[in-house]
Amino acid sequence: MNRPFFVSLDGPKGTGKTTLLEAVTKALRADNKKVIRLCEKKSDPYRGETMALVNQLVRNPSRDLELGVCQRFADSRAWISQHVLTKQPRDSIVLIDRWYPSDAAFRRLVPFAEILQMNIDRNVRAPDLHVGVVTAPDTSWARAAARSRGLGSTVMHKLEEHVASTIAFEQAISDHGWFLCRNEGTIEDATLQVIAEIYRLL
Repeated sequence: MNRPFFVSLDGPKGTGKTTLLEAVTKALRADNKKVIRLCEKKSDPYRGETMALVNQLVRNPSRDLELGVCQRFADSRAWISQHVLTKQPRDSIVLIDRWYPSDAAFRRLVPFAEILQMNIDRNVRAPDLHVGVVTAPDTSWARAAARSRGLGSTVMHKLEEHVASTIAFEQAISDHGWFLCRNEGTIEDATLQVIAEIYRLL
């Protein structure tokens, strides 16, 4: 590989995305692959300011505010693309917990096509593999409810909002040809799905 193989795992809340990322990392390392794990939230130097804007949006929803949120996230991803992703070993597999596909699940007033173009215009690195992790909404809602931190979402608090998030994300998977991983069975089964797709593309 001339540059790291870049994989993003995205999806609605409670779909087991982070658990899957951990399992995929373990499986790849067991096969002697060099794996780098990143998290968009932890790599973003402007996260505090952006989340302050997200909190404003929750209190006073408007397209202008949501557009500002989308722009800030895209700017942060451009920074991560330039200052973090380029620093990773060329023979590595980089797995990131969330990237721009997640906007398809959480943004409501700005169409995802507009958000995607916003990221393209800023030269945000496109993943070599987009993994969309989904479950039936009632499954992920129940999983989230069982966690000590609950759904852990700033932007949604009701089941109907979570259902809409899941529907929107599944539509984006279909529209953009992302790899669909249904994580309703065992974590081993979901891990095998993702590993097989990574090896197919390497």
